[in-house]
Amino acid sequence: DDLVRPNPDDPHGTSMMRRVPEVLDCWFESGSMPYAQVHYPFENADWFEHHFPGDFIVEYVAQTRGWFYTLHVLATALFDKPAFENVICHGVVLDTTGRKLSKRLNNYPNPEDVFETHGSDAFRWYLLASPILRGLDFRIDKEGAGIAEVVRLVLNPIWNAFNFFCLYANADGYRASIRTDSADVLDRYILAKTRRLVEDVQSCMDTYEIATACAGVRAYLDVLNNWCIRRSRDRFWAPSAAQGGDAQAKRDAYDTLFTVLVTLSEVTAPLLPFLSEEVFRSLTGEESVHLTDWPDAGSLPDDPDLVRDMDRIQDIASTTAALRKGRAIPNRMPLPALTVAGRDVAGLERFSGLLRDEANVRSVELTEQMSAYGSFVLKPNGKLLGPKLGSDVQAVMKAARSGDWTDNRDGTVVVNGFLLAGDEFELSLVSNEGDVSAAVRTNDAVVVLDVDITPELREEGLARSVVRRLNEKRRDLGLQVTDRIAITIETDDAEIRQAILAHRDYIAGEVLATGFELGPGTEMLDVEGRPVRVSIQTT
Repeated sequence: DDLVRPNPDDPHGTSMMRRVPEVLDCWFESGSMPYAQVHYPFENADWFEHHFPGDFIVEYVAQTRGWFYTLHVLATALFDKPAFENVICHGVVLDTTGRKLSKRLNNYPNPEDVFETHGSDAFRWYLLASPILRGLDFRIDKEGAGIAEVVRLVLNPIWNAFNFFCLYANADGYRASIRTDSADVLDRYILAKTRRLVEDVQSCMDTYEIATACAGVRAYLDVLNNWCIRRSRDRFWAPSAAQGGDAQAKRDAYDTLFTVLVTLSEVTAPLLPFLSEEVFRSLTGEESVHLTDWPDAGSLPDDPDLVRDMDRIQDIASTTAALRKGRAIPNRMPLPALTVAGRDVAGLERFSGLLRDEANVRSVELTEQMSAYGSFVLKPNGKLLGPKLGSDVQAVMKAARSGDWTDNRDGTVVVNGFLLAGDEFELSLVSNEGDVSAAVRTNDAVVVLDVDITPELREEGLARSVVRRLNEKRRDLGLQVTDRIAITIETDDAEIRQAILAHRDYIAGEVLATGFELGPGTEMLDVEGRPVRVSIQTT
């Protein structure tokens, strides 16, 4: 019954045994780990001397007073060295009420259920990308809803890009290869962004900033899927060389996307090991992504000017889409004009056609005359400036409100004779009242949208709605993306009938129709609440 005996045993009865008065800290054993694990110095001396101190160590925040501390104490005493060169000190996983996860409370999602439902990659990313790797606590709900978001926002975009490539490449019978010499501006842009991804993730991994690496991958996926692939679809849909299409444009599109996907799978291999393996092996036929070297960023083109300008174009397009949404104007409805007023926007002229198509407007105007469309508002940081300027802070605040200040264009402003920099002020770009306008995210341009929809534009918008419904019908019929069709279409709605007649060639091209006739249809489609009858046959 006495599990902790008060006196030492004398098994032989021939010697006196006494307890030592000192009690050794129980963390001593864990602190001895780096050398005790290999029985140093009695064995493996050469191995130990080439492996100590460790590259990194990881444990949760409470170990700052336990394992981390005793490791350093003993390493310093014995070797005059730190015990490790880097540390990942993570926080604690809690439930939604702030309690630690516990078997007794059963307040956590069942890992086996998570693996079965969402996959181990999703769970891995969920933790790697969370605040827990920055030393903060992290709350997880029992249903694991956040893990499902990883599938939607990370895994599915990778798989969708991979599936898109396979679908069209297989349909065309095209065998892609690693190539980085395409002259197409979107290809050059995504290759340069891929180079930055490799560099940024490598830098994050080198400094053990895993959550930051995850954030970089997510931002890249948005650019890849929602900009580059979407804006390049016409090149994948285009007829093959045998059908009179541009063979070089298709090769550039396929080879660039292939190169990007292979590189992406190598970058995400440490973060999403199973999905990356599937994508890499399917594309290359090689044994494993985990047996390859880290991608060489230098093998990819670098074009910082292109990246900067194309990123600005995307910000402008996003702002335009938000303006449309605020006015309940669908993206398929063409509008008369888009004006972009801002600093250095003249350099974006080479992308005006791309912006015109993306914003679905008839014309784009780029101007640096911002005063006609918006103005900057200066907001000094009173909390910071008060101790620095004393009573002069009120004069600075008054001058800022009256617009009596100068922007030096170098991250500083002069107000009432005082130079403000860094966090001492905030500049906000405000668009003029009355316009359908807004400042872009980067706060360096105003977007102004002309929303005066003419009958001609309305007609074109209806044609686009017809295209959308016909392509939905194609999917419902299970047609392949390359299947050509013949369409017979009719409607009693005079406005839609006129739109079909005026934009007949456009509609046929968008739905891959080799035959297009007006006549009785067999199936009913709803186009903006009005009936259209259509018959579709493959050709």
